[in-house]
Amino acid sequence: MIKIGQIGIGHNHGEGKMLAVRKFPELFEVIGFAEDNEEWIKKRGNLKGYEGLKRYSTDELIKKCDALLIETDVWNLTEIAQKCIDAGKHIHMDKPASGTLLEYKHLLDTAKAKNLVVQLGYMYRYNPAVQKCFELIKNGELGEIVSVNAEMSTCHSCEYRTWLKNFGGGIMYILGSHLVDLIVYMLGKPEKISSFLKQTGLDGVEVEDNNLAVLEYKKALARIFVSSVEVNGWGRRQLFVSGSKGTVNIMPLENPTQITFSSLEIAPNPYEDLKQNVEIKEIPMECRYDDMMQDFYDYIKGAKENPYTYEHEYAVQEVLDKIVGGVRFFKGENCYESNACR
Repeated sequence: MIKIGQIGIGHNHGEGKMLAVRKFPELFEVIGFAEDNEEWIKKRGNLKGYEGLKRYSTDELIKKCDALLIETDVWNLTEIAQKCIDAGKHIHMDKPASGTLLEYKHLLDTAKAKNLVVQLGYMYRYNPAVQKCFELIKNGELGEIVSVNAEMSTCHSCEYRTWLKNFGGGIMYILGSHLVDLIVYMLGKPEKISSFLKQTGLDGVEVEDNNLAVLEYKKALARIFVSSVEVNGWGRRQLFVSGSKGTVNIMPLENPTQITFSSLEIAPNPYEDLKQNVEIKEIPMECRYDDMMQDFYDYIKGAKENPYTYEHEYAVQEVLDKIVGGVRFFKGENCYESNACR
């Protein structure tokens, strides 16, 4: 059994991760949580995920645990993760990474040298349709990849869009990172990146809330579109992958998840919509992180090898850094309670 704790409750995925590990008492002994910011204790300390858990200081919790879930405010993730790695602890670190590229690389290099697990919280890695897409690519059923279209939009509240002002690149940094992760896993780092980070100015909020990035490879093009102002954006969240032998289209990405596949055999006529529905297991939202946390246990115990290497994690952040014009933070200056939304 692994002794585990959570540092920070300010990340939007934090409670979900704690609820997930608490489902598996045969795998994890949950020690407690740490949160230095009293505002987060007021807002989230009474959530179900933390019921009955003891609150520790960060340093106390690190000492008591074998592994930590790093769920702080985004801008503190890498700094706190480094403290855990320096102390010889395995980490699950939520996304996207923070700090400078040099600081993040130091984190990953240190973890690799110490043979410590670093698992990033990119949940689409565990989406069954995405996993099916990766399987088709690996088996050669799509042939040579020539095109990827990835979209992840939402119609966010004015308060959420104000919070996005904490991050250079706005919604591209927060949501686009998920899509960068998938594209880099499929195609590696691009040869050229072009970004179009636009501000709609809706509700008087000046933030990059309507964004496009184009990643150029030797033969392939990958497009990333993320918006905070798209009505029914959830229904258009998409991963479309086209190759020389076939095409996969996942839309919506989750709840409900719908995936279709077409090949040269299925679609001999180029002027018809010919495809097959692919049956996959739907993952309920309350189970979104279950497989991820079970894999975290297996990585630590050596039962599985993490397919997302230290090198992959750094490449994702490198590409994201270039897309947003340099990862940078404004550290909590813009919060949900901002009076900018009127």
